[in-house]
Amino acid sequence: MTELASLEVAVGLWVVHLICQMSTAGGAFSMAYLVSSRDAQDKPKGVIWGRATRAFANYVENLVPFAALDLGLIATHHTAGFAPTLWVAARVVYLPLYLFNILYARTLAAAAAVVALVMMLGALAAH
Repeated sequence: MTELASLEVAVGLWVVHLICQMSTAGGAFSMAYLVSSRDAQDKPKGVIWGRATRAFANYVENLVPFAALDLGLIATHHTAGFAPTLWVAARVVYLPLYLFNILYARTLAAAAAVVALVMMLGALAAH
């Protein structure tokens, strides 16, 4: 997968995370809530919603360096080989592993994503 395709899939995965988080809120995100100024917020409940919320926050935190590195590679017309694809694949796997509380595999997926970021940084710095 090219750097540009990886970036497109990464943004699509952001949408998946958002939908997952909102759809597990247990009715707290009604249409009235979505169109309001959100001055008073209902507290969504449930373990899965909590995991989806934390997974979404983790994804956003990791999307920022990925996007920066990926855009740097695109702008300089360099490639990081399979590293962007590895990052996307690791993050795709991470969400269900987090939602279903599969501890060690989740940690491996997160570690693979970090390794991919380091590989991308190395590829960008080498040029």
